[in-house]
Amino acid sequence: MPKMTVISPGALSTIQDTGRFGYMSTGFSPNGAMDIYSMKIANILVGNALNDGVVEMTLLGMSVRFDCTSVIALTGADMQPEINGEAVEMYTAHEVHDGDVLVLKAAQTGLRTYLAVAHGFDITAVMGSMSTNLKCSLGGFMGRKLCAGDEIPLRQSISLELIGKRRAKCENNYTLTVTARVMLGPQDDLFTDEGIKTFLSSEYTVSDKSDRMGVRLDGDMIENKNGVDIISDGIATGSVQIPASGTPIIMMADRQTTGGYAKIATVISADLHKIAQARPGTKVRFKAVDEKTALELKKKQEQKLKALQYRMLYAYKEN
Repeated sequence: MPKMTVISPGALSTIQDTGRFGYMSTGFSPNGAMDIYSMKIANILVGNALNDGVVEMTLLGMSVRFDCTSVIALTGADMQPEINGEAVEMYTAHEVHDGDVLVLKAAQTGLRTYLAVAHGFDITAVMGSMSTNLKCSLGGFMGRKLCAGDEIPLRQSISLELIGKRRAKCENNYTLTVTARVMLGPQDDLFTDEGIKTFLSSEYTVSDKSDRMGVRLDGDMIENKNGVDIISDGIATGSVQIPASGTPIIMMADRQTTGGYAKIATVISADLHKIAQARPGTKVRFKAVDEKTALELKKKQEQKLKALQYRMLYAYKEN
């Protein structure tokens, strides 16, 4: 069976897809890739379905050896990838062969890099998803982060000739200042006008205490009317909680399913990839938009991915 073997796992490398859905009522987080946009581009570049499993690496990349011919692509943060010591481009499909070693280093900009392999990993889905749930030790590869010596089975060997040369516009020009568009609510009424003004006008800094559960921000405290405790209710990806400390936490892929702190706003889905790639020290500002704008931006992003899929298929047929 074709496989890739982990030589060095990097800081935190896990198998993720678009997430595990339908189980929040029983307390299971959706998990999934933090930057789903970059994950989908990686899958397009190797001819996979958009929701196929990938390896997500954080800050420091891994090294792997392949024992077959396959096609890979890397998107997201630039971890200076090399195959057998030769630098290769991000956002490009590359053929690897038996014995080839892929090495990734520290992210130059951004935080997370995605590795997709043509035809995907031969891993059994758990509750409808390959995503790794680290807290519950389920999904992904043995329910945990990847370790040195792990042999990740691949579905089948494939050559680049079968899918054609593929390249996408490089989108890893991440900056240290991010503007995240949000829709206010559902509990913005628990904050004073001055508190809302602070939230929308202040510049916050991503804390080094951030993780896949939530991106913690340091900065000005947001004033509330009579406290921020609420009866626990559901939390969506991108929910901006304001705990007793008064500074925002953006809830992400591994978030808890419910929470008892007021949510002042929600980051729109089209901007979640910006937050996922925000490394500690990044400056974050919030900008309020309405529902119509949020839906238009989501549709525009989805159309961009569909256009890339079509262009990849069309270019192959032309060849």
